[in-house]
Amino acid sequence: MARGKLRIYLGAAPGVGKTYSMLSEAHRRVERGTDVVVAFVEHHDRPRTEVMLHGLEQIGRVELEYRGSAFTEMDVDAVLRREPAVALVDELAHTNVPGSRNTKRWQDVEELLEAGIDVISTVNIQHLESLGDVVESITGVRQRETVPDEIVRRADQIELVDMSPQAIRRRMAHGNIYKPDKVDAALSNYFRPGNLTALRELALLWVADRVDEYLQQYRTEHSVSTIWAGRERIVVGLTGGPEGRTLIRRASRMAAKGSGSEVLAVYIARSDGLTSASPKELAVQRTLVEDLGGTFHHVIGDDIPSALLEFARGVNATQIVLGSSRRKTWQYIFGPGVGATVARESGPDLDVHIVTHDEVAKGRGLPVARGARLGRARIIAGWLLGAVAPVLLSLLLTALDNGPGLANDVLLFLFLTVAAALLGGLLPALAAAAVGSILLNFYFTPPTHSITIADPKNIVAILIFFAVGVSVASVVDLAARRTHQAARLRAESEILSFLAGSVLRGETTLDALLERVRETFGMDSVALLERAGDVEPWTCAGRVGGTGDGDPQARPLQRPEDADVDMPVGDHMALALTGRVLPAEDRRVLAAFAAQAAVVLDRQRLVGEAERARELAEGNRIRTALLAAVSHDLRTPLASIKASVTSLRSDDVAWSEEDEAELLEGIEAGADRLDHLVGNLLDMSRLQTGTVTPLIREIDLDEVVPMALGGVPEGSVTLDIPEELPIVAVDPGLLERSVANLVENGVKYSPEGERVLVSASALGARVELRIADRGPGVPDSAKDRIFEPFQRYGDAPRGAGVGLGLAVARGFAEAMGGTLAAEDTPGGGMTMVLTLRAAPGGPPVRPDLPAQATT
Repeated sequence: MARGKLRIYLGAAPGVGKTYSMLSEAHRRVERGTDVVVAFVEHHDRPRTEVMLHGLEQIGRVELEYRGSAFTEMDVDAVLRREPAVALVDELAHTNVPGSRNTKRWQDVEELLEAGIDVISTVNIQHLESLGDVVESITGVRQRETVPDEIVRRADQIELVDMSPQAIRRRMAHGNIYKPDKVDAALSNYFRPGNLTALRELALLWVADRVDEYLQQYRTEHSVSTIWAGRERIVVGLTGGPEGRTLIRRASRMAAKGSGSEVLAVYIARSDGLTSASPKELAVQRTLVEDLGGTFHHVIGDDIPSALLEFARGVNATQIVLGSSRRKTWQYIFGPGVGATVARESGPDLDVHIVTHDEVAKGRGLPVARGARLGRARIIAGWLLGAVAPVLLSLLLTALDNGPGLANDVLLFLFLTVAAALLGGLLPALAAAAVGSILLNFYFTPPTHSITIADPKNIVAILIFFAVGVSVASVVDLAARRTHQAARLRAESEILSFLAGSVLRGETTLDALLERVRETFGMDSVALLERAGDVEPWTCAGRVGGTGDGDPQARPLQRPEDADVDMPVGDHMALALTGRVLPAEDRRVLAAFAAQAAVVLDRQRLVGEAERARELAEGNRIRTALLAAVSHDLRTPLASIKASVTSLRSDDVAWSEEDEAELLEGIEAGADRLDHLVGNLLDMSRLQTGTVTPLIREIDLDEVVPMALGGVPEGSVTLDIPEELPIVAVDPGLLERSVANLVENGVKYSPEGERVLVSASALGARVELRIADRGPGVPDSAKDRIFEPFQRYGDAPRGAGVGLGLAVARGFAEAMGGTLAAEDTPGGGMTMVLTLRAAPGGPPVRPDLPAQATT
């Protein structure tokens, strides 16, 4: 089914008559035989609007109750069942009452359109989402009901319903918009002439943009290349020189003279990447044109005048602003220049303005010598061969009584020219050819010691010699440039291959990537800057190099414009480099680095969010396990305590002293068990929230370990703590709690009659406390899992705890700077190894204590 068409009457302000216009259109269509229904129209008790509803079929509304009041909304299902050709839906930005089919009325309209029903709707300019802040600043009223701009832009037809501010206020005063009791307040607040004028301008500009989109679409579809002068569009041609700022400001002043004018700054770059433009200056000019409300464009084209004119006609520009040429007078022998060519070929539909500036006729500078690609050493050697060697050769040949002859003399000088070309390129070879020709003519061509050449054959020989020298020099220069280009392309391919590999592997961190950028381009510092919006301040997402120690000029960058080179990454991110200005040919690779930096930053943030999500999931798992533990393990001792207390309070049974003692013992055991479970839960909570703050002090192990054995039966533990152990740096309370949990765990799993051995030993700057039991042990694959919260291994009884003892013990050990690991006990069982830090200094001086104690 084809999608329905949407027509919108856009009101410049409330009360301009958009609903009246919609109903008038409905009557015209009904007269033509079109099936039209009123799905929802609000006349607000305006008599003239209410009259327009007569003669139109109206779909009943659905009633909804909200907060004790009844409301009516459009019945979407009824309209879909009716299947009209056209439906009228008023107030597109309306928010439906909670409980409706959709949250917003424009969503209801979307359903009708998807069903193939044409819709005619209305909306005011102040309800567009993008204009909310502007409207609030004008009227002082924040619009709560808005519609996305894209919904309105997608409309097949938009008709502006406009009225002058004076006419609206007259309608208001006559009572055609609001009731009389609201007229005075409306006229003095929202409906002030200034507010209405500003809203009217917003509506006209917004619709003008929409019309411009239609025009561009039509020109593209019909391949229209001529300029249709609608609004003024001024194109500023930039060269990257300092005069660009003057041109941009001049174009901005020209645009300010006409409402709705647009400034487009364009820089034409050659496809080979060779340019004399300053990237930093271009960045400054881009910022300037954007600050003035224009746009910056970067276009590739070898023929600058043609590319500029093609761009201007492509955007339907009406004017071009160019600067007066910076070339000196003699440089005009190479051509008339860009300005004159553009003015000649622009045609009658495109005006060209030539603006004077301070850089006129100051010269554009000589091009960079291509021989510079050969290296400094080769260039020096080439000039020595080209300028000095021919003189030395002439002195040598003239010193000989019988020289080798003119033919051989020419070959020797030709050899020097070729050698100069091979080493130094074009310019040294030309110098060698020129100097050699003069010397051959003066010393070796009859008549000698004269610039006159008597034999025409000698003239031919010297000309051939010069031509061969120039040809060889040109070939060498071309080969050197091709070699340079190949080297650059090879280096670029290696760099891009590195970037592609890092993307696939996901290995590169942001700092590592920025460091690679700094090393690749030889910069002092590299920073990735970002901001939340166009007017928000820049913040540094990552930075390497240029710490700024002792150098006030090396302080961190605050804006991309402060850098020597900046490469934009989207609208709100830029890669800023300091150290030197990069040539344009390097910016292609830099753009790849910048894009990858943005990807790496996003990846790091996604990893951080994933880690936070994992922590939340872990917290949820722990909370679920905690609820399960509370539901069973805590209720069991509570039930036992309650049963014992109920029995003691019962008057029906006469309990003996032995029975009462047994019941009281059960109550005490249950309370102790509850205290132990709650203590572990609280300790785990402290560890999860990071609120454990150990108070480290130096203490002997034998002062803490015996105190941790109070919760186990007598005779179940054997202590073996040597007297010569060094003092440990621990938190006594946390250590006692850790050891108590480990000992209780060992006693719980030890067979009947087997004691748990608690021993200690010193290993360098560490002290190991071992708790060994003879229980069933744990396989290697489960040794780490037993330290996770709420874990029970094997067939541990449900009432034996909530599985937090080992997790709390490891958490407290790590908080004190120690470790806790599980090992197999020789002969069977498991040994918990608690490693603690030894305090600095020698062994303690203590009174004699027994080496072993049994509890």
